[in-house]
Amino acid sequence: MPAGRARRGPVSAAAALLVLFALVAPGDLDQFTTSAFLRVPVEGLLGVMLVLAVPGRWRWAVAGVGGVALGVVAVVKVLDIGFDLVLYRPFDLVLDWPMFEPAVDFVAVTAGPVAAVAAVAGAVAVALGLVGITALAVQRVSRIAVRRRLVTTRVVAASAVGWITFAVPGAPVASDSTAAFVYEHARQVRAGLADREAFAEAASVDAFRDVPGDRLLTSLRGKDVLVVFVESYGRVAVDDPGVARVLDEGTRRLGAVGFESRSGFLTSSTTGGGSWLAHATLLSGLWVDNQQRYRTLVGSDRLTLNGAFRRAGWRTVGVMPGITRAWPEGAFFGYDCVYAADELGYRGPRFGYATTPDQFTLAAFTRLKGNDPVMATIPLVTSHAPWSPLPRMVPWDALGDGSIYNEMTSGEAAPETIFSRDPREVRADYARSVEYSIKALVSYVEEHGDDDLVLLFLGDHQPAHVVTGASTSRDVPITLVTRDAGLVERAANWAWTNGLRPTQSSPIWPMDTFRNHFLATF
Repeated sequence: MPAGRARRGPVSAAAALLVLFALVAPGDLDQFTTSAFLRVPVEGLLGVMLVLAVPGRWRWAVAGVGGVALGVVAVVKVLDIGFDLVLYRPFDLVLDWPMFEPAVDFVAVTAGPVAAVAAVAGAVAVALGLVGITALAVQRVSRIAVRRRLVTTRVVAASAVGWITFAVPGAPVASDSTAAFVYEHARQVRAGLADREAFAEAASVDAFRDVPGDRLLTSLRGKDVLVVFVESYGRVAVDDPGVARVLDEGTRRLGAVGFESRSGFLTSSTTGGGSWLAHATLLSGLWVDNQQRYRTLVGSDRLTLNGAFRRAGWRTVGVMPGITRAWPEGAFFGYDCVYAADELGYRGPRFGYATTPDQFTLAAFTRLKGNDPVMATIPLVTSHAPWSPLPRMVPWDALGDGSIYNEMTSGEAAPETIFSRDPREVRADYARSVEYSIKALVSYVEEHGDDDLVLLFLGDHQPAHVVTGASTSRDVPITLVTRDAGLVERAANWAWTNGLRPTQSSPIWPMDTFRNHFLATF
């Protein structure tokens, strides 16, 4: 056999397998089973019939366009798998492109700017390469089909009969998964394009829009109200024995100094990432689950929880250790002042993604808040992935400018990612990071809490899939801490559970309902 023909056989077989793989491969890694690939794709049969039917001068154009289209479908399936692993949902062709910027930032912080550039270049190369090689594979299969027209026609006819025969619910042989995949994403595109107007209309309806300041938040007058988001603090953390012990110990310690606490759950608008979407949802009272909604929101005049406090006479501040660049959205949320990462006075090392250890962030707030009653929003970022390395608690009077953290192993060392470590280690590191954040909050209340402190702390979203496993819950804990028994009594109809740890029987609210609950209660 000539050498050229010997090489063509394996290449042709590989091309056919690639086309088959692109047609039947699921967009969800959990569905990658042997049976998923032992199927006859109707799209492939129709494609072969089309190539055989069109005139010769159009045949290769049809094959080329079809190959590129199939390559694009394959790229979108890869994106679906990636988004499902992190955000528990498929990629949105309209709304999700802005999500790549924070992903690149995460790589730059945890693995370095060179790795971020390499990741972007690699992703683009893989996407273009996958489209190109799939198009070439379709062209090659098309040429084989035309050269062996009679055999191809018989095979297609037999396969079509078999497809029709086995195209019944539950049968694993027949497949129209690619057509269903394309249809679902087309439907998603149409919904995404229509969502902007629908969301803007929802944002314009607000029972509290015109309430004067002297009628807002009257039972909280004179209080310092802190809304603290604990990064990635999800329901899965509460179920961890170590975190549960820290929460129960925190309940005991706070009770010993006169603080009561009540806890429940909120269902977050996001999961695995996109913290700013959850923050916007809680503070605006609107369901903000994509970047288009976020941009529409910050361009509106919606009254946020911060804005309500400001209207009622509080000084409103945002203590934002995760903000490292210009953040014009701060004006929309109603902050009198935003303290970004470089304004907190921290001179220590980074720990993983976190710019500032949580304990230092809380101490910086105390130093910067002033004497007047303040409403502060404070995201704590130590529990952000990759959850290693972690700082340790230190005496509050020893924090200084953060130089004390130079004595600890920090993120300045060679980076590790959640994808290069044993999942069991990642889950253990995640739990320890949440334990640290809770300990910092409990210790802060013990050290700086007084009769005028009202602390509301909650998770923004569940952590990544590597931690939650098969769980699809989007629930995050939320806790109210105060010495004021009158405020606890006002919130009695919330039916939240006593203590820092919510239980299985604790109520679950959609996160976008919290603003109205809070404003109506207080």
